[in-house]
Amino acid sequence: MEPIYQYAWLIPVLPLVGASFVGLGLISYNQVTNRLRQANAVLVLTLLGAATVMSFALLWSQIQGHAPVTQTFDWAAAGDFHLSMGYIIDPLTSVMLTIVTTIAFLVMLYTDGYMAHDPGYVRFYAYLSLFSSSMLGLVVSPNLVQIYIFWELVGMSSYLLIGFWYDRPAAADACQKAFVANRVGDFGLLLGILGLYWATGSFDFITIGERLQDLMASGAISSTLAVLFGVLVFLGPVAKSAQFPLHVWLPDAMEGPTPISALIHAATMVAAGVFLIARMFPVFEEIPAVLDIIAWTGAFTAFLGASIAITQNDIKKGLAYSTISQLGYMVMAMGVGAYSAGLFHLMTHAYFKAMLFLCSGSVIHGMEGVVGHNPDLAQDMRLMGGLRKYMPVTATTFLIGTLAICGIPPFAGFWSKDEILSSAFSANPALWAIGWLTAGITAFYMFRMYFSTFEGEFRGNDMEIRKQLSSAAAFGPGAMDRRELEAEDEAHGHDDHGHSDSPHESPWTMTVALSVLAVPSALIGLLGMPFANYFETFVHAPGEVVPTLAEMAEEFELSEFAIMAGNSVGIALIGITLASLMYLRGKIDPAAIAEKIKPLYLFSLNKWYFDELYDKLFVQGSRRLARQVMEVDYRIVDGAVNLTGLVTLLSGEGLKYFETGRAQFYALTIFGAVLGIVVFFGVT
Repeated sequence: MEPIYQYAWLIPVLPLVGASFVGLGLISYNQVTNRLRQANAVLVLTLLGAATVMSFALLWSQIQGHAPVTQTFDWAAAGDFHLSMGYIIDPLTSVMLTIVTTIAFLVMLYTDGYMAHDPGYVRFYAYLSLFSSSMLGLVVSPNLVQIYIFWELVGMSSYLLIGFWYDRPAAADACQKAFVANRVGDFGLLLGILGLYWATGSFDFITIGERLQDLMASGAISSTLAVLFGVLVFLGPVAKSAQFPLHVWLPDAMEGPTPISALIHAATMVAAGVFLIARMFPVFEEIPAVLDIIAWTGAFTAFLGASIAITQNDIKKGLAYSTISQLGYMVMAMGVGAYSAGLFHLMTHAYFKAMLFLCSGSVIHGMEGVVGHNPDLAQDMRLMGGLRKYMPVTATTFLIGTLAICGIPPFAGFWSKDEILSSAFSANPALWAIGWLTAGITAFYMFRMYFSTFEGEFRGNDMEIRKQLSSAAAFGPGAMDRRELEAEDEAHGHDDHGHSDSPHESPWTMTVALSVLAVPSALIGLLGMPFANYFETFVHAPGEVVPTLAEMAEEFELSEFAIMAGNSVGIALIGITLASLMYLRGKIDPAAIAEKIKPLYLFSLNKWYFDELYDKLFVQGSRRLARQVMEVDYRIVDGAVNLTGLVTLLSGEGLKYFETGRAQFYALTIFGAVLGIVVFFGVT
């Protein structure tokens, strides 16, 4: 075995060492550790950089044709039961390792500029390193048990990062919401894992698929039970990848610092659900009903996220709903059997969405100089406009990411999204229609975001708009959050009214990360061109027969490609044109259209009322149930206990008069009892 494979276990361990070292420093020598800010950042970046180099070495080895490697050891054993741990390195693992490490490294570099003045700078690096270790451990896991362990560690890290500013009520609520929503999905995943083990006696992906197929063919397990197990496992990705109906946590997770939005909620953690579906593909492909559920869940989620993103004014919330929509595309691809297409979109989306989130953080960083450290103002696109003049690097990279996500050739998103739509059309034209319509909506809201932020006149100094937005925040549901934030900023010496009349470009640590991410966002899609799909030949489902590049070139039909690609690009151009007429040239008044379709506008603005519905059904419903249970406990359970005590007290009080200690009285009592018995039986 090559040394690089022998020491592959170091990839998740190195970031864990960094997180442990910094964390112990914060616990033991807090003030000293916090003073050594740059030293801690360099340590964490160096260790993650080493993991990144190893990931690229493994990727290159796999590209060269090295056979997949699995290393395991018995972790627990009892009789015939054996639970193994270890790592697997195959094409899928090598690609995911490269994605996670490169984006994590760039996000950590970006963090140095973004969090430079935050008192929690060192703690944030510790959390980032812990998350990176957890995600890398999940990627290399060779079986379901190990995946579940790291799955929960990823969730814990996400909880810590979303609630990083825990003294803000909105952030504290957001991390709890994410935790609860993910617990629902994770409980289903755990039940599904246990059910599959009960049926097949294995936690290995390939073995489960083979044995389940045999059991269903022989009738030992009904197809209904197999579908149930598959759906329970799918609940895990539904929560982690923010699919309907457990998608509600992701937009609120934007309360965390922007770097974690790029790392966790765009590129890695939310992609873990799609990764698990890919790992479980040998199991799911034996159960067509589960694949149908996966495909339709993804399609509906894609449309749902896009329909809500149209009306968002918060730049990060808009990107969050965009992420939900794009994850829906990936899940739909997996459901229609387009394994490599879903993973290809996972890769391209990871790079351009991470860049878009980091661009939004750069915009917020620049806007805070004008409007202060109030997220209600710094993140609202209604106060932006004209930023291209002040932030050219951020504007250019944001435009590249926008073109990529809209599917404009030759940017990365065009090739991956077009492959998904082609596969969906072959499987079910209705799924293609939903994806096609969503592509148009995506182009509209993304260019709405770009035009509102970077084109036109700068609106940040318009005091009337600022007053309106501040008033809305003061009397809205986030009023307390805003006051808490103002108090926090005052405590840290921040000027909540800004210190400049115009925004500024971000420091080099932030712009370098944006510039590097712009390269794969523009070019990495070329690896998946339909007539030379290098990605598909490298990453494909186990047992799938993939044509060679020469066969792909021979089988490629230009007319079919032109029709499918023309349709997707055409509707994207329609969306871009509408956005430019509304938000760039001012030919169409968005407010007038919103007034004409006010019910639909409010439906989108209020996020389909999911939060209100879930609050009524689950939050208030559980409270009502708790009150009813409390009444039962108080009146029946406690009542029965109290009645027992009362009966005992009264009977004791009554019987104590019979305990006199006089033999004559006892004899008289016995005589009376015997006489009573004789009389009773004599009468009857």
